[in-house]
Amino acid sequence: MSAHVAPRTRITLAALAAKKAAGEPIVMVTAYDHPSAQIVEAAGVDVVLVGDSAAMTVLGYDSTVPVTTDEMLMLTKAVRRGLAAPLLVGDLPFGSYEASDELAIATAQRFIKEAGCDLVKIERGGTTVDRARALVQAGIPVVGHVGLTPQTATALGGYRAQGRTAEAALAVIDDALALQDAGCSMLVVEAVPSEVTAALVPLLDIPVIGIGAGAEADGQVLVFHDLLGLYDGGAAKFVKRYAELRTAAIRGVEDYAVEVRGGVYPAPEHGYSMTEGEATRLQELLARR
Repeated sequence: MSAHVAPRTRITLAALAAKKAAGEPIVMVTAYDHPSAQIVEAAGVDVVLVGDSAAMTVLGYDSTVPVTTDEMLMLTKAVRRGLAAPLLVGDLPFGSYEASDELAIATAQRFIKEAGCDLVKIERGGTTVDRARALVQAGIPVVGHVGLTPQTATALGGYRAQGRTAEAALAVIDDALALQDAGCSMLVVEAVPSEVTAALVPLLDIPVIGIGAGAEADGQVLVFHDLLGLYDGGAAKFVKRYAELRTAAIRGVEDYAVEVRGGVYPAPEHGYSMTEGEATRLQELLARR
């Protein structure tokens, strides 16, 4: 960000509520390290999610399930150091909160205290509603997540849209309402038909952030590596590429390799010189040996 540009006002939950009330879309993006945090900060997004999708986009796992709490904390701390204005949401990884309220609180406290998160995110309805209520009662702001929940995608039949029948849509809506009643401050709705989102949003007082859930949501979130074309894996139907940085990066490294192998790089302008006369003195000193 230019030194001549005044820093943005710190985003708050109240500011997001005002955006929802005014019909002003909320912009959320994932980030997983310090450089990506600096980029989304400079781009002026409202909310940054350190998603457990980092398991695949950054750490090379086949799904979100294997990523550990310590790995997520390391990434989240790096993102925190690159942010100033956006709200920071930390994704609690699979296995770090489901077993009990006590486990959920202990894990979430680490994300707040150690990584500087403003909120934590947990997936699903059901027993997760109890975890959300316990976290809120412990003073920890929570983001819920319904629809396609990647941590339990196997149980949902894989990475596929949810809520495509009236009964299934009602289940998504019921989960969302339960999470709001538990005290969640925000809700992510993933991979559901736009009709479901349109029916859900008026029922909720909290901001609804969609990902593959249509334009009716109060805001949108995309994965950093997906929207910039950095991830080599297959992209979901709802992903729009706003750049093709992976292609550009490969081309850049290929050009570098060609120049190194051809003796073109480094050129004289890429190096340093000794102070005048010192190279001669060095040769004299070596000769004395």
